[in-house]
Amino acid sequence: MARNPYLPHTEADIRAMLDKVGLQSLDDLYSDVPREFLKKGAYALPEALSEQEIREWFDTLDKQNASLKVFVGQGAYDHYCPAVIPYLTQRSEFLTAYTPYQCEISQGTLRYIFEYQSLICELTGMDISNASLYDGPTAAAEAMKMALACTRKKTRVLLSKALLPHVIKVVETYAKFHGVVLGYLPADEGETSLLALKQELAADDVAGVIVPSVNRYGIVEDHSGFAEAIHAAKAVLIEYCDPSALAVVKTPDEWDADIAVGEAQSLGLPLCYGGPYVGFMAVKQEHMRKMPGRIVGQTVDKEGRRAFVLTLQAREQHIKREKATSNICSNESLMALWATIYLSLMGPEGLREVNRISADGAHYLKAELLKTGLFEDVFPDKPFLKEFVLRPKKFPGLMQQRLEKAGFFAALDTEEGYVSFCVTEKRSKAEVDQLVNIIKEG
Repeated sequence: MARNPYLPHTEADIRAMLDKVGLQSLDDLYSDVPREFLKKGAYALPEALSEQEIREWFDTLDKQNASLKVFVGQGAYDHYCPAVIPYLTQRSEFLTAYTPYQCEISQGTLRYIFEYQSLICELTGMDISNASLYDGPTAAAEAMKMALACTRKKTRVLLSKALLPHVIKVVETYAKFHGVVLGYLPADEGETSLLALKQELAADDVAGVIVPSVNRYGIVEDHSGFAEAIHAAKAVLIEYCDPSALAVVKTPDEWDADIAVGEAQSLGLPLCYGGPYVGFMAVKQEHMRKMPGRIVGQTVDKEGRRAFVLTLQAREQHIKREKATSNICSNESLMALWATIYLSLMGPEGLREVNRISADGAHYLKAELLKTGLFEDVFPDKPFLKEFVLRPKKFPGLMQQRLEKAGFFAALDTEEGYVSFCVTEKRSKAEVDQLVNIIKEG
């Protein structure tokens, strides 16, 4: 039998599969993973336990997790989640729902996805949304591919260096394996450079440009002149957005963007150690047929009643592989439902209030940190909402250790040597003051 007792494959099965892919051993499958990240030794599993003993064992595992007050964002935000959302999404008809291929038995699932699409369009100002994607970076990568499909003969896509680092890395991975040529736009004084954009567009080979609405430094970017320059070069403008912030900042439609993408985790989804999250994509109507994933449409049944169906399924399951817009078959519909309930509960006023409280807290924290004399303001004149960066005057490692020991996750290092802070509506003034005092004492 195989070395791993939990797998049913025999040694002969494994040998045949290895021979098929040209490898000598199972270890070769992980040859590109650094050795320090590979599991060594047997699994630390207990012997057979009773139900009560298993519950107690899992409780001891849970207590090993540190519960910290989160003062960091960088694409994942600790926003308030109304208690009714997990209650509703854990109902079995939602939690166990399968892909809604058969519309006659999937009207509930199709309806809430349709409502999700409608709300994303309302937030972004765009004409049509798909049924969601895996996460924000995946949505950005799909938008990169979509830009090439929309412009055909163009070969390059430009990325702003002010995008979140993990978004850039995922797009780069997709580009590498799809043969897409990438170019980069520098951040000038903390914002994507319009001058550099115009210089790159002069080559007449740019299919699309991906820029952040709120960037990695927390700055709300001014994209005046971007759409005019991009459209004059017959390219498409892609805005990467925090959907929560779209309640108070200019929408992709107001910037005349062609495609809007982003991570919808900020719409009340819990942090959950990095997932599951949900990416959104919305586009102008003229680009609808190039959009990946599913779209739920509204129609009527034979008796004239309102009904919902999957439509425009330009995926590899339905048309020739080389003509498919994407190889992604699934969407994060349960998380899309979560965001839909959140948006329905909060409404426009609730979202604006979330941003107002978060912005008040973030501006207060920044002012108090600067008063300590331990930081320098990197971008003093740039507008921000809930997130900002400062330059520490001393090495921040000890400060971060003190904060973590006191129960705070804050002052995240950035690639530029800054530290990043974020305040949401969940953080009280007392918590902000406590954080500042810990830093001053250190």
